[in-house]
Amino acid sequence: MSRKNGGIIGPANTPVGGIVTGVAGGVWRMNDLTNFVSNNQWPKTPENIENSLRFDDGSSDNLTKSFDSAGNRSVWTWSAWIKFSTFDSFHPIFTAGNWSSGSTATGLVLYQGSFYTYWNSPSGGTSTTAKFRDTSAWYHVVLQANTSTLKLYVNSVEQTSKSISGSGEINNSSSEHGLGKYSNSTSAYFDGYMAEVCFIDGQALDPTSFGETDTATGIWKPKKIGQIANAGTNSFYLNFKDSSNVGKDESGLSNNFTVNNLTSIDQSTDTCVNNFCVWNGIIRTDATLAEGNLEMSGGALSYDGTVGTIIPTKGKWYAEIKVTVPTNLQIGFITEGTFIDGKRALYTSGSTIYWQDNVTTIRYYLKGVVQSGYATVTGGSNSVSTYTTNDIIMLAMDLDNGYGWFGKNGTWENSGDPAGGTNAFNLASDYADGTTIFSGQNNSAVQANFGSPPYSISSGNSDANGHGNFEYAVPSGYYALNTSNLNTYG
Repeated sequence: MSRKNGGIIGPANTPVGGIVTGVAGGVWRMNDLTNFVSNNQWPKTPENIENSLRFDDGSSDNLTKSFDSAGNRSVWTWSAWIKFSTFDSFHPIFTAGNWSSGSTATGLVLYQGSFYTYWNSPSGGTSTTAKFRDTSAWYHVVLQANTSTLKLYVNSVEQTSKSISGSGEINNSSSEHGLGKYSNSTSAYFDGYMAEVCFIDGQALDPTSFGETDTATGIWKPKKIGQIANAGTNSFYLNFKDSSNVGKDESGLSNNFTVNNLTSIDQSTDTCVNNFCVWNGIIRTDATLAEGNLEMSGGALSYDGTVGTIIPTKGKWYAEIKVTVPTNLQIGFITEGTFIDGKRALYTSGSTIYWQDNVTTIRYYLKGVVQSGYATVTGGSNSVSTYTTNDIIMLAMDLDNGYGWFGKNGTWENSGDPAGGTNAFNLASDYADGTTIFSGQNNSAVQANFGSPPYSISSGNSDANGHGNFEYAVPSGYYALNTSNLNTYG
């Protein structure tokens, strides 16, 4: 392009408005760029939100803060992206006041799929009519106080508007503020992930201050939080990037939170920009899930278990499963049809490979479906090494060709080579309908690493796109199960 031209290479097939109408062919004039940026029509670089914080209610994980001085107690905005792991009981998200004594309390709570807002009372909260029960999704939640109303938005849509008066407990210097817990109470804790937690003292902001609609997909997505003008002294921004202090306030106002039962291990790369696979809180038997649905413990039923939330139909994928209780353990690949209409799964149990292919052996329970089966296998050998406590099981699945591999502690079973495509076990014939990882069986327990592990990694390996934190090298051409990779390869 010549200097005389004065243009730049821009995105092709982008509608052009104003004086010149039509479609851009890829070369834009400089004044076109200026006009489109000013009109918010120029495509933006995707925001890079690197971390979230994983809360486990069973471990009483939470952050707390008491402000040195009172802020504006009737005008403020709280925003966060949330991925919850369960919704069966009360899960406090952001609260202030005294919830233990039944006196004044203000905040936001999740209960049975509904969000509840409270103003100066720990009872009689205002509930959303809509139910939010997708434990694999990230939701953007904004709680806005504006003198006379307390509004709740989810993914930019107003869900509730509650009349309020007087001063609430949020921004009260005499009140404990809890993130992931009821303030001044130990009765319940949050279970899931939070990212981009932002509080603006003295301003009632709409969701558009924190997110925007992707013009290509129509999906509500985050904006990277920057400096917000005229933010009050109690404002804070938690991005959970500092592994040495996950409660650090990045707003510059030093409103750091006290960290309770959370460590750098709870710092996750599962975010609202790149959503990682976890164990499915809906499609499961009576297996107990914990640590952001990455830990699974089988109960008394013979076939307790669960499956991954991401179920690709093509591509090559890698995951690791750490054994914590090996009793009766099953780990393997399961087709989507298995828990829909009873088809197939390939898995290990003890030292034997099983290939379930018999509808009558499917066990249906209230919360989902798991499989039983016979000692039938296609491809490879029908035996593998036994697993014991702290072993890390490697799983690679090739959904372009219908192959699966098992490995243990850095060595692939049956002299397998996922990168080379040799010595594989054949997946079921319906693998292309969707296949994912599963684990289960009574009295067993595992920790899943789909790329953001709930346990310490001694080496640290990522896929070719830089995603994931694995103990062992990811085979060439294989990727972590997350939405960024899924959009490219799945």
